[in-house]
Amino acid sequence: WNQKLGLEVYEKLLGVKPKLALVNEMAYSGGIVEHYIKANYEGLIMEWNNPRSAHPEWLNEWRYFPQKAIGTNVETIPLIWADSIAFQKYQRYAHGEIDLEEYVKYLKNHMGESDRYFPLYSNDVEIFDYRPGRYNTEAKIKGNSEWDRIIDLYLYLNKQNWCEYVFPSQVLNGLNNEKGGRELKLESPAQPIPVKKQEKYNINRWALTGRDDLGINTKCYKIYTSFVENDNKNPNDWKELCYLWSSDFRTHITEKRWKENIEKLDSLLAKYDYCENDIKEKSYSKVEVLEDHKWIIAENNNYKVVLNKNKGLTIQKLVFKKYGKESLLGTLDHGYYDDISLGADYYTGHAIIERPGEHKVTDLGRVNPVVDQNGNRIISIQKLGNYSFNQIVKFEKEKLVFEKNIETDSPEKAIIRPYNFTFNPEAWDIESLFITTYNGGSTPEKFNLKGQNFSHGDIYSSLISARHGFGGTEGTFVIGDIDKTLTFECDMSTSALIPSIIYKEMAGTCFFRLQYSAREIDETLHQQNKPLRMFTKLIIS
Repeated sequence: WNQKLGLEVYEKLLGVKPKLALVNEMAYSGGIVEHYIKANYEGLIMEWNNPRSAHPEWLNEWRYFPQKAIGTNVETIPLIWADSIAFQKYQRYAHGEIDLEEYVKYLKNHMGESDRYFPLYSNDVEIFDYRPGRYNTEAKIKGNSEWDRIIDLYLYLNKQNWCEYVFPSQVLNGLNNEKGGRELKLESPAQPIPVKKQEKYNINRWALTGRDDLGINTKCYKIYTSFVENDNKNPNDWKELCYLWSSDFRTHITEKRWKENIEKLDSLLAKYDYCENDIKEKSYSKVEVLEDHKWIIAENNNYKVVLNKNKGLTIQKLVFKKYGKESLLGTLDHGYYDDISLGADYYTGHAIIERPGEHKVTDLGRVNPVVDQNGNRIISIQKLGNYSFNQIVKFEKEKLVFEKNIETDSPEKAIIRPYNFTFNPEAWDIESLFITTYNGGSTPEKFNLKGQNFSHGDIYSSLISARHGFGGTEGTFVIGDIDKTLTFECDMSTSALIPSIIYKEMAGTCFFRLQYSAREIDETLHQQNKPLRMFTKLIIS
């Protein structure tokens, strides 16, 4: 809908349809390729630098020629490279931070022995002669017009015999060059959704920070779910939803625009009267529940789960019987790994909350849970400092349902990851280990983990709390190997959490963890003047 409606507006305003598309925010996934092909684009423009960093097998020469991006369904589309270093150099020249001689020297460093293509500029243009005032570090506008400096540059380059201008569409002529036309997967397990510029710019920027990215994305998912379930084909409704889901509302935004956005969002939500009561309750399965001073063991014909009352009802073991008697995930005790960097207890199912300069908060306290009389759900409540954790574990015939409500007494700036799952490396075949999830396409994307070592949630700086994550746009996330799969379903209309993983191989084993995040920290995070209320729902099968 976004591409379809966008092309209609483009043609109405300008009288033509574009043949090339610059990937929105240069946030790319294999799943989105199908949408550009369906919209009849002849090529994409996407950044070179970040995909290249995750693909050391690529030749550096490929950056100077068009290639082909491979989509999830193995379809391909011609690809023209943008370059973050190049456009930042251009901005520095326009801002007067470097002079013409220095900038031209940089450009000449990219000359080759034969003709090749190089992107002069591929970013926002409204920034010239204008500063939004978001940062103290913004370059000051000097006396002369930045557009005058840009014009001087273009006039200078136009007179040179070592370069000439070509239109982006002409770059596609290079597909037939011996260094062009290669079919490439831009994504990778370590970088499932490449984004332009430095790693502080990642999908969490639009999913989990801002004023309330989680809240507004969740509302958008509720509206989207209603549209899909009711087969809504009204273009005006879809246009409004595309607008409400646009990236601008999720980063830096004025108070006035924020209030207008919330009013529109709530109005559309009310119009379609989506409410949680419309979701039919599942029929929960009777399970046998045994309890002692430390453990609750719940078992039926399909699974057995052991919960630790001393650690907030974390999962000690989870066995799905069709795959044997081995626990697929649970707790790995301190000392399990020889690697000192992993010298800790690794629990499963708990929340981790981190605040700058403060001690970590987890819901790992001792609880006195209530098992209902039918034995199909367990309720626990914890109060730890400023945080309250209310959790319900429900037992379906073949699924476990976790509902967790997190509340604070007062506003806090924090990283909030409501669920963390540690996998038992002895239960999984490392050679064939993979994950699949949806990142904006109609088909799930598969990532093989063998030989990888990365952590999406590693802190980038004191200001940026994570580097990468998955879109998880259909809410499902699958862990699998050659003979089994384990599926996690996040109800995105309840809380649009973002999944990410930590994966590290060592001699004969691995450390593998899945975490779901509700909030990360970056420079766009705007602390709300109200206590936090967060309800999440996750299903394992």
